[in-house]
Amino acid sequence: MAIRSPGRQPVAGPVLWSGGVAVTAAVLVTGARQLLRRQAATARRVIGKPLGEQTPDADRTWKRSYGDPVELLLLGDSIAAGLGASHRKRTLGGQLARRLARRTRRAVRLRTVAQVGAESSMLRSQLAELPAGYRADVAVVVVGGNDVTHRVRPASSAAHLADAVRALRADGAEVVVGTCPDLGALTAVPQPLRALGGVASRQLAAAQREAVLAEGAYAVSLAHVVGPFFVAQPDRMFAEDRFHPSDDGYQRTAKALLPSVLAALGHEQRLPFGHHRADGTAAAR
Repeated sequence: MAIRSPGRQPVAGPVLWSGGVAVTAAVLVTGARQLLRRQAATARRVIGKPLGEQTPDADRTWKRSYGDPVELLLLGDSIAAGLGASHRKRTLGGQLARRLARRTRRAVRLRTVAQVGAESSMLRSQLAELPAGYRADVAVVVVGGNDVTHRVRPASSAAHLADAVRALRADGAEVVVGTCPDLGALTAVPQPLRALGGVASRQLAAAQREAVLAEGAYAVSLAHVVGPFFVAQPDRMFAEDRFHPSDDGYQRTAKALLPSVLAALGHEQRLPFGHHRADGTAAAR
């Protein structure tokens, strides 16, 4: 009778067990991916495009009577473009220009090249639309949400953003970047997709902050500065698509960005929580 080696008896169990775990994990991953795809499709149907893709044209000289205009440039996605606002003065650009004019006692000449649906990789093409010889005193960039929903790697998104900031600063403009909003606040998106979007948007915001500070720009954490208002008052802060800001949402966002814009122009020294600048003197608490 053959005698089995006692050292071989335990091998089959762990091999079968580990193989079973691998199969189970693969099934769970596949199921999770299918769930997320279904939820993404559901979210697209729920959100839809009730706002269309046309934004109010806010480009003009605000508070012209003050004279000596500040050149304000807006780049980025639909938030920077003002999708969801009811009137040009309610867009992010309009709100920011009026507040900036009142604080500086100077007129503000607004130019917007932001586009609905834009990703960070499109910032360079937005810059290319500017007329020859144009130079902004301060440029405000809000971008990142579409990078998250299209699953662009944070490092790639941040690199495109840094490239645009570098180009702006080379032309003499100060730059303020509103980092990616927290997509975890979008109640129209079901769980767990919303939670995953929240994690991804926070990762991108962190990468954006690091990238723009390295280029000498200002960074404003929109997730920290305005995110709590969107979470606490979604009916007031969101437009009808439950995705873009309402008039009140844009007002709150413009108010949040203003301290860094003023600091970039030399009108503010102490920055509030959620604001960052390259010299590290930000975020007073």
